[in-house]
Amino acid sequence: MAERPKLLFIAPWFLFPTDAGGKIRSTDILRGMKGGAFDIELASPAPADHAGHAKALAAVADRFRPWPERHRGPLFPLARLRHLPGKLPINVATDKDPTAMTVIAEALAEAPDLVVVDFPHTAILLPDRLAAPSVLFTHNVEAEIFARHAEDAGDALRRAIYRDQWRKMTDFERQTLGRFDAVIAVSDRDGDVFREQYGCGRVRNIPTGVDLDRFTYRPTRPVAPGQPPRLVFTGSMNWQANIDAFVYFMDEIWPLIVAEAPDVRLDLVGREPPPSLIRRAEEKQLPWRFTGFVESIEPYVHDAQAYVIPLRVGGGTRIKVYEAMAMGCPVVSTSIGVEGLPIEDGGHYLEADNPAAFAEATLRLLRDAEFGRNLAERAHGHVRDHFSAERVARAFEEICLAALEGRLEAASAESRR
Repeated sequence: MAERPKLLFIAPWFLFPTDAGGKIRSTDILRGMKGGAFDIELASPAPADHAGHAKALAAVADRFRPWPERHRGPLFPLARLRHLPGKLPINVATDKDPTAMTVIAEALAEAPDLVVVDFPHTAILLPDRLAAPSVLFTHNVEAEIFARHAEDAGDALRRAIYRDQWRKMTDFERQTLGRFDAVIAVSDRDGDVFREQYGCGRVRNIPTGVDLDRFTYRPTRPVAPGQPPRLVFTGSMNWQANIDAFVYFMDEIWPLIVAEAPDVRLDLVGREPPPSLIRRAEEKQLPWRFTGFVESIEPYVHDAQAYVIPLRVGGGTRIKVYEAMAMGCPVVSTSIGVEGLPIEDGGHYLEADNPAAFAEATLRLLRDAEFGRNLAERAHGHVRDHFSAERVARAFEEICLAALEGRLEAASAESRR
């Protein structure tokens, strides 16, 4: 074994720009581990111009092993439907890439000491058996996402499709978790699901963290005279759960808010907002601003009086919650929007699971700047003291070291006696 053991980290997508929660979480952890216990090689798809991200790559890994990023044109959502009848969940079948499998096989042939796989569906690119100890990094309970889509589906056909995908993902996820020496969950809740529903005894939990050096804390500002109040959301707007959230917000919550605050505005900050959602907002003449990808979300969050998370589906934990809290913006969220995070309703954020409650919580923050500022200050202190990205990276590294040394297997065997 080399002076520092070699860790091969396999990601399902190019990590830069960090414009999605999974990318942010993975890069924060790799950045925190760089120069520590492991010599890190990152393997992932990459665009042709990835050399422009050389500095960012060097900050998270000692070496980078790319394969060509596949182009997904406007017909991709339709083309992927051909996988619906197959045995694999559609997102897993879509990620199967012979070129990626060849590159990964070459990396494995160089005998890394530890293999870390980012997201369960990435395991489709690996051989059935790995010679090295292995760790699976989960960001969600993937099957749960399909189950929630099925619950919220508006028609029988979509409900049947989502239920079918839920069954396939449940089988795939259970089998995949069993292939690894350790499974890392991003919350106690997700870890409990893996243990109790999937029978996986090698699960270790880490908290969600936020890079406190990346975001500037600024106390919430009251609405300036002559200026409209602002709401904000940040996240990948091409993700179905976020699209669903803001269709729901548009139809059910927004009318209740504007009935009391007619001049309120909303900024949706995130990549690739779907034309259908933009068109729908324009048809309703809503004062919503879709920014697309931005280099920094800070100006938008600092200008807002409330950060809204009206999620109804999804899984894992929301880094966006801690980012908003790190910047000092008070949060209104559904219970699913903050699921798995150890934060308190009324102490760190306002929870609302129906349109009337969500609208009233949002209006309270618009009306009472002092209340919002105090709520945000408590939330910021909680995140600062307990959930830094550096602390999470150390926990991740400890799990990797334990997997490398075989301690997790021994601990799991002891727990079964």
